[in-house]
Amino acid sequence: MLLEMHCHTAEKSSCSSVPVVELIRRVQARGLQGIVLTDHHAIWSDQELTDVRHQAGVPGHFLIFSAQEVTTKEHGDLLVYGATAAIPKGTPLEQIQQDWPTAALVLAHAYRKGRYPTDEQLLNPLLHGVEIFSSNHGVAENSRGLSDWHRLRFTAISGTDTHGVQYAGAYPTIFDHPVQTIQELADELRAGRCRPFFKEIPRSGANAVVTEVTFGTKEGDENRERIIIRTLYDDHKWKGTERAEQIMAVVADAGFAEGRFRVPRPIEIDAERMTIIEQGIRGRSLHDKLLAAGHDDARWYLELSGRWLARLHKARLAVTAADEFRQREEARIRNYLSRFETINHRHTGRARQVAEAIIAAEQDLSCGHDCLVQGHGDFHPKNIMIGQDIQDNRDTVFVAAIDFGSSLMLPPAFDVGTFMAQYRNQLFCHTGLLDQLPESIFLEAYLDEGPPVEDDFLWQVELFRARTNLSIAAFFIRVGMGESEDLWRVLVEAEQSLSQI
Repeated sequence: MLLEMHCHTAEKSSCSSVPVVELIRRVQARGLQGIVLTDHHAIWSDQELTDVRHQAGVPGHFLIFSAQEVTTKEHGDLLVYGATAAIPKGTPLEQIQQDWPTAALVLAHAYRKGRYPTDEQLLNPLLHGVEIFSSNHGVAENSRGLSDWHRLRFTAISGTDTHGVQYAGAYPTIFDHPVQTIQELADELRAGRCRPFFKEIPRSGANAVVTEVTFGTKEGDENRERIIIRTLYDDHKWKGTERAEQIMAVVADAGFAEGRFRVPRPIEIDAERMTIIEQGIRGRSLHDKLLAAGHDDARWYLELSGRWLARLHKARLAVTAADEFRQREEARIRNYLSRFETINHRHTGRARQVAEAIIAAEQDLSCGHDCLVQGHGDFHPKNIMIGQDIQDNRDTVFVAAIDFGSSLMLPPAFDVGTFMAQYRNQLFCHTGLLDQLPESIFLEAYLDEGPPVEDDFLWQVELFRARTNLSIAAFFIRVGMGESEDLWRVLVEAEQSLSQI
């Protein structure tokens, strides 16, 4: 069962603006099975609870309990469940435990304002639990609470610490067994038969553990807090990931933090633990949305993606070194070619012709340092997310780009050509969709929204389209698909793009 374990009422807590009846109705409407009122140094009598239940009009099975938040002399704020009288401010923890031996004592909002409680504080034998998730915590603080809980395995709860109606019930605690009284609740808590309500999905990656965490309960507007925690175990990978997060932070500050066009905002970069925490993006990839949406919506998503990229390029950001692209580019192309040569692939000759033509053409680019922009570097339908903040409000649709690990100062045409090649490759087996939604829709939206382009911009797009197709062919070899018809197809498409130059 789900219970709100930490909330304050206007009637008994001067810090709260929400009347108790409104608070109870809001928590019940969110789908929880009960609420524990935890006003400061105050207890609701049984008669008062009966009266507010009648006024709120909630079902008889909805639980309404009273506990309290107590400010102690040496241990900060505690949530005390099971004491039947108000406890004075400043009462020592030891005295509370002595006076109320069957109560459950929980350290409240333990990470508030950036506090990092010690292991000794979290494992204090006089405590029966720690509130690790709270609206009084920032995202990084909730994440640290989660990490400490997994590491030390103490009993944990979550509590909204509600002072206003809008977020009431957002951070409930789930109990393994039903309870009927506040003492039964305290007994279950003391036995450790409860935990914070959240969803945690681990995903393994190369030299990393990636976890998606969604806090709290779901409402119609799906406004739950979501974060991605990425912990790495390789110094080289860490440097690349840290670099990508720093680029995303600059992009977010340049107008991509909210609204129609976004990037996930980095929340915390912990070099000591080699851990990155970033905002989770709700939604589905452009690739998946195109396959599921009707024609008009799919076209709109494709256009939005072109406009997202145009806005990034128009911002003319410069985060990484301007000469990095030219220094690395030829080596990257020859690395693609080496995949063919290593296994003596039957199309090595054609791949070599494509690679040499690309290298020669890139050396002739008119785009010098003055026209480079901070690009995405790997802009394609599976790195673009389409989301919607409010389910029934189309105006809240947004597009966000993820994975800036390949971001460099680039010619703007690089990202455009990359997208067009990957778009066609990822959706090639859906010929009807490609016929109805050609990649030219993306290009037109980009040109309409973006900065002025060079006279040879479309020439450059075809060049980088060919380059991307060569990289896709090399990828097929790397994953054991060297004999697939798709490899031959993308090589031919690379040749076709080069013929247009």
